[in-house]
Amino acid sequence: MRANREGEPSCNQSRRAILLLASIAVCFILSPGVAAQSQSAETQRRIKVAVKPEYSALAKRLNLSGVVRVEVQVQPDGKVKRAHVVGGNPVLAVDAEKAAMLTEFEPAAKESTQIIEFHFDPAS
Repeated sequence: MRANREGEPSCNQSRRAILLLASIAVCFILSPGVAAQSQSAETQRRIKVAVKPEYSALAKRLNLSGVVRVEVQVQPDGKVKRAHVVGGNPVLAVDAEKAAMLTEFEPAAKESTQIIEFHFDPAS
């Protein structure tokens, strides 16, 4: 990596890094995620405590928006046991996964799995 006289990366190198990050993001978005289990309305649990994800400084600086889908495994008591991002921008995905882990659902007789969508908009 060449640097200019002040020791900072050249403009060309910065463009390459941004292009690489954008390429990785596109690959992540277009890659097939874990197939969501088909669930009827009666097996879908209602959210009791919805947590709005943070909008990170990097996402703000890049003016990112979009939807991140997170598959959650919910325990019988309604607490999320496990969360896994199945689609969306990787920069936004970190905050969506954190919010998914803090989300609480209505209790049920057994453990269940479902998808939560988080919508990110820099204007809000």
